[in-house]
Amino acid sequence: QVQLVESGGGLVQSGGSLRLSCAASGRDFSTYVMGWIRQAPGKDRESVADITLSGDNTYYTHYTDSVKGRFTISRDNAKNTVYLQMNSLKPEDTAVYYCAAGPSRYNLPYWGQGTQVTVSS
Repeated sequence: QVQLVESGGGLVQSGGSLRLSCAASGRDFSTYVMGWIRQAPGKDRESVADITLSGDNTYYTHYTDSVKGRFTISRDNAKNTVYLQMNSLKPEDTAVYYCAAGPSRYNLPYWGQGTQVTVSS
């Protein structure tokens, strides 16, 4: 079982930056795929970014097209924490952001409670 707690959301002006953090409890954090998923009002959930350990002990990252070049996902296994650095924020980035964990990019059964990000124009 993995428990996830997000922090770092808030209100920011368009063009600003925020860094989200997700602290994980439980064993084997370094082996989990970690992802950030967002949901805006009236819209479907969207996978924003994820970070995966490959067979050669390298972490690979994936981003949805709308955030490429603006968002960066990273992890600190010593702190059991994953981050989402968000730069050049746009009003369309406004959403609740959830941290998720699991064995693969397409199987992330563990979720945090979410943190609200609001970008004003």
